[in-house]
Amino acid sequence: MASTVTTERPARPGYGQLLRTKGAWTFLVPGFAARQPFAMLTISIVLLVRHTTGSYGVAGAAAAVTGVSMALFAPYSGRLADRYGQRAVLMPGVVLHTAAGLTLTALALAHAPLWALFAAAVPTGASVPQVGPMVRARWGTRLKGSRLMSTAAAFESVTDELTFVVGPLLATALCTALTPSAGLVTEAALTLVGGLLFAAQRGTQPPVPPRGAETAAAGHARVSALRVPGVRVLIVTFLGIGAVFGGMQVSLAAFTESIGRPGLNGVLYGVFAAGNMLSGVVCGAVAWKSSPRRRLMAGYAALALATSALWTVHSVPLLAGLGLLVGMCIAPSLITGYTLVEDLVPVGARTEAFTWLTGAVALGQAAAVTVAGQWEDRLWDGAGFLVPMAGTLPALATILALRSLLVPRARNRTVARGVGHREPVTVD
Repeated sequence: MASTVTTERPARPGYGQLLRTKGAWTFLVPGFAARQPFAMLTISIVLLVRHTTGSYGVAGAAAAVTGVSMALFAPYSGRLADRYGQRAVLMPGVVLHTAAGLTLTALALAHAPLWALFAAAVPTGASVPQVGPMVRARWGTRLKGSRLMSTAAAFESVTDELTFVVGPLLATALCTALTPSAGLVTEAALTLVGGLLFAAQRGTQPPVPPRGAETAAAGHARVSALRVPGVRVLIVTFLGIGAVFGGMQVSLAAFTESIGRPGLNGVLYGVFAAGNMLSGVVCGAVAWKSSPRRRLMAGYAALALATSALWTVHSVPLLAGLGLLVGMCIAPSLITGYTLVEDLVPVGARTEAFTWLTGAVALGQAAAVTVAGQWEDRLWDGAGFLVPMAGTLPALATILALRSLLVPRARNRTVARGVGHREPVTVD
């Protein structure tokens, strides 16, 4: 008697399947609240300091100090979280950030000298909670190499960009409708409440490695993520993306101010961030057949091309349309970059790797804010729009020149003695 065997195809990875992951919602909701202030910080500083000093250059410099400080300290925060646990880093961090942010606000309102603003900006940036990388590390723990990891990377990119839609709009509305200090005050309050709620979710945080565990087999090797060559290439990649964010923030603010419609700043930046969010949704829904490396090169080339046209646009509708296009080109690069971390970096160093990339975005943003502010003050209206192009073109050249370093290598393989084998060859 013939039997019929029905082969059931595995479910295609998607957002629905991802969100059904056990324990996901316990860290997603507080994680979203805790990362929201990050999107408000730079624009809140720019708007407050611009109001109290009258200079975009000074405002950009103050925001840049915050960004540089965050970029320098974020990897150490990630390394400490990998070693001692996320809660141990978050609890004191959110308290320090709240106090530093309120101090910076008070100094700006008191028209303190520039050195005092810079002094307060350092701890403000250094203590920014690295919630996004921590959420990504939690996904890695829950999924453990599942096909859903690429979907999770896309989901996190969409979440990041949703915050960058809401954050600048909220900060701009508060600063223009209430008082220029309202943005930073709200950012500090949200950081404290959201950060403590996220830290309370202990059940989903990555396990803390036992003291003295040094072996890679245990997955907790004390190796810095910066020693992975591919991570260094991704850092340059994310520096360019940060230049786009920072250049757009200052240049859009200066543009709307020059046409007498400052309230449009949040709207235009929201359109830019919305493009990033929408393309992120699509990237996560597509079952890609090409490798992440190829997607990174193609997406980044499109980003560099789109940013090269920004400085030529001088009307609100055209700027909104081009801003939407630029935003749509960012998500593929972000998603593939974070996806590559899962393949390139050992488990015990992934939070640190994610914070290196987040810090690179902040550093690129800080440099872009400074340069764009100076160019807007000293050159012509709209000169700041040259900054995104100046950041992405060198990064694209780096990706193309060092693309071989972005191929995942086989690691932690143990082969029995006496058995011949061939060296694994990575095929792209």
